[in-house]
Amino acid sequence: MIKQNSSFVHQSKGDELTVTLLGDIDHHSAVDLRRELDRLLYAERPARLILDLSSVEFMDSSGLGLILGRLNLMQELGGELRLSSPTPRVERILHLAGLERILPITKTTRDGSH
Repeated sequence: MIKQNSSFVHQSKGDELTVTLLGDIDHHSAVDLRRELDRLLYAERPARLILDLSSVEFMDSSGLGLILGRLNLMQELGGELRLSSPTPRVERILHLAGLERILPITKTTRDGSH
């Protein structure tokens, strides 16, 4: 089942929830994204959340805050968070923030291989 929202699409498969974030994540968009993601996470309560960043071209510190907040929420719910397919620009921001030390980040190429 795939559902669409103006800020993300998501797909559930067993106890795993994949959320593909769409567009830029900045101060203005992060507020709505946070609210909608939290609503989804409380409803679904997945064991694993995968945030797919392949469609995010820009992310500022609000985006980092969004990710870290979902990490805390998933830990509270007894689950885990993973990041997937960051664009090169977003990957650089994640690296500069040191997120690869606390979160698994899977890099997927355009042909779907890891």
